[in-house]
Amino acid sequence: MEIILAKTAGYCIGVKTAVDKLYQQIEQGETNLVTYGPIIHNKHVTQDLAKRGVHAIESMESLNGIAGTVVIRTHGIPPKVYDYMEGNNISYKDYTCPFVKKIHRIVQNEYAKGRNIIIIGNAAHPEIIGINGFAKDTSITVQTLKQAQELQLEQDKNYSVVVQTTFHIENFEKIVEVLKNKAENIEIYNTICSATTERQIEAGELSKKVDKMIVIGDKSSANSNKLYEVCKENCENTYFIENIDEIELNIFETRDKIGITAGASTPAAVIKEAVTKMSKLENDTQQTFEEMLDSSLITLHTGDVVKGTVLQITNNEISVNLNYKSDGIVARDELSDDPNADPKEMFSVGDEIEVYVMKVNDGDGNVILSHKRIEEQKNVATIETAFKEKTVLKGKVVDVVKGGLMARINGVKVFVPSSQVSSRFVDDLHKFKGQDLDFHIIEFNRERRRMVAGRKELAQQEEQRKKQEAIAQLEVGMEVEGTISRMVGFGVFVDLGNIDGLIHITELSWNRNKKPSSLFNVGDHVKARVLKIDVEKLKISLSIKDMLGDPWNDAKEKYPIGSIVVGRVVRMVKFGAFVELESGVDGLIHISQISKNHVSRTEDILRIGQDVHVKIIDLDKENKKISLSKKEADAEMEAKESSQQEPDQLTEEKTEETQEGYNENKTDATEEVDKEDTTETEV
Repeated sequence: MEIILAKTAGYCIGVKTAVDKLYQQIEQGETNLVTYGPIIHNKHVTQDLAKRGVHAIESMESLNGIAGTVVIRTHGIPPKVYDYMEGNNISYKDYTCPFVKKIHRIVQNEYAKGRNIIIIGNAAHPEIIGINGFAKDTSITVQTLKQAQELQLEQDKNYSVVVQTTFHIENFEKIVEVLKNKAENIEIYNTICSATTERQIEAGELSKKVDKMIVIGDKSSANSNKLYEVCKENCENTYFIENIDEIELNIFETRDKIGITAGASTPAAVIKEAVTKMSKLENDTQQTFEEMLDSSLITLHTGDVVKGTVLQITNNEISVNLNYKSDGIVARDELSDDPNADPKEMFSVGDEIEVYVMKVNDGDGNVILSHKRIEEQKNVATIETAFKEKTVLKGKVVDVVKGGLMARINGVKVFVPSSQVSSRFVDDLHKFKGQDLDFHIIEFNRERRRMVAGRKELAQQEEQRKKQEAIAQLEVGMEVEGTISRMVGFGVFVDLGNIDGLIHITELSWNRNKKPSSLFNVGDHVKARVLKIDVEKLKISLSIKDMLGDPWNDAKEKYPIGSIVVGRVVRMVKFGAFVELESGVDGLIHISQISKNHVSRTEDILRIGQDVHVKIIDLDKENKKISLSKKEADAEMEAKESSQQEPDQLTEEKTEETQEGYNENKTDATEEVDKEDTTETEV
C-alpha cells in the first residue's frame, strides 16, 4: 500500500493566520472572547475553542450587551456589522482573510461607480453574505451553470462579476462564458483564492493517479466539499471524512495506492493523525489487513449496521453490548422519529437491537449509535423501490413550504412541488396540511438524499374514476341540480358533483339575445335537464330552457293575427327592428311598417329598450317568426281614440234610439279611418 499526501493539504494562509492569532490571544490570557460566526468551518476547532471559553455568535442582535472582544471570522462580515460595533463601542479583532478583503474592496468600488454586482457562489455562505453587504445587499448571486443560463440581464446596464474564494475554477469559467453573452458591458474579476485553485488542481491530478482518494474536511466547509467533487470526478472510490475514525478500514487492500488531501479549514493535527494511522497500516508487515480486522472481538466503523443486546435503559438513553471493546449508547432522540417515544416502553434489558454506528469514539471511549437511522434506511429503501417500480405510497402532508409541500412518507420527509399537488391549479396549499394522501415518487437521488413525490397523475386518475362513476348515474332526460362553477362565452359549466356539465348558450334561455353573464353568476344553484351524454369523452350537455317549456307552443293563441300587443325593442337592424313580446318570443317590424311616413333609418324612430304597440300581421310557428307592424297599430289606436270622443252636452237622459244611432255613426267613422289607413299603406 502506498500513501501520497497532497502538498497543499490543510490550512491556507488566511485560515492559519486567523486561527494562530486567536489561540495567541487565548494563551496571553485574554478573556471574554467571542467569534462572529465560526472562526472557520471546522467542528474540531470550534469545539476546542468552546472548551476554552470562546463561543460563536450568529447575528448582529447577539452583539447586544457584549462586554468582551469580538473576533471577526475569516469569511468576513457586511459593513453594517462593523458600523454597529463601532456605533456601540464594541471592541473587535478583524481576522477576515486577505483574499476576501480584496473582494470587499472591488465590490465597494464597483458599486460606487453605479455598476450592478454579480457574485458567483453559494448565496447562503457567510463569505457571500459579507460580500453582498458591500453592495447594499443588491447583488445577483449565481451558483450553477443552469442559474446562469436562466438569468436575465438588461443590455443597457453595467455589470461587475466577482466569485467566492473557494469556488471551483472550471465551473467559474463555464458560468463566466454564459454571462458574457448576456450583457455588453460586463467586467469579470477572478477572485478565487490562488491557494484554493492550486489545491483543487493538485487534488484533481492526484485523484487521477490513485486507487482510492481520501478528502479530510468539515462537511459544512465549502472548499472541502469542492475538493471532494473534484476528486470524485476522477476517482470513483473517493471518501469524504471529517477525521480518520470515520474511515472504513475494510475497504483498503495492501496493493492500493491511496491519495490524501484536506480542505483549507482542516487542522494540521487532524491530517497528521490520519496520515500516521494510515502509515502504521502501510508499514505493519506482521499482519495482513484481514488479520488486523480479526484481532479484536469485532471492528466497528462509522456507517456500520450491527446488532447488539440492550444492557441498560434510562429515560434518556439505552446502553448496548456490541461485543466490542466499548459499549454503545443510543440517545433518546436517536431511538425514534417520535419525540414522545419512551425508551422503557420500546425495549427491555436483554432485547436484541439493530443499530447504526454514528461515531466509533465520542472522545470518552463510547460508541455513538442510532436506532432511528436503521428505520430511516429501511424506509428510504422502500421509497427507492417505489420509485423504480412506480408503485403508490401513502403519506401525510406535514408542512407548507416555498414551492410546495413537505410530506412524511414511510417516516421520511419528502418534497412535493406545487405543480404535483393536484391535477388542477391550487391557489392555497394550506388546505392539504394534515391530510393523508397517496403519492408517486417522481425523483430519487440517494447520494444527494433528494426525494420528490407527486400526486398529479394519481389525482387525475382519481378524478377520472369519479367522473366515470358520476356519469354512470345519469340518463338523457333526467333532471339534475348543480352549482355554476365557470362561465365562458359559449355557455356555463355546472358542477354536478365530481363532474361538470355544459349548458350551451343556446340552452340557457329561449331568449336568443341574452349573454350568460346577464342571466347567472358563478355559484348560482340551477336545475337543468340532461340532453346528451358522451361516456367516452366524459362530457354532459344540459339545458335549462328545456325545463321552462317552449313559449312558441301557444304563440298562435296568445298572439292571434290582427291583435295589437305591447313589446320591447331589443335589437336594431338595417331593415327594421326586433321586438320582444315575451322571453323567447320576438318579432320583426320591417322598416316599411314602422311609420306611415317614409323612414330612412330605424334609429330615427325607435330606440333599444323602448316599449311599443305593434300589430300581429303574420305568425309562422314552425319557423318561429312573427311579422309586426307599428304603423298599423298606431293607426288603429288613433282611430279608436277618435271614435270614442263624445260631445260634452250628451247626458244620461238620451233615449235608447238616439244612443244606437250614435253607435252606428261611430262604426261608420271607424271604417272610414281604416279605409283611409289601408289606402295610405297601399300607396
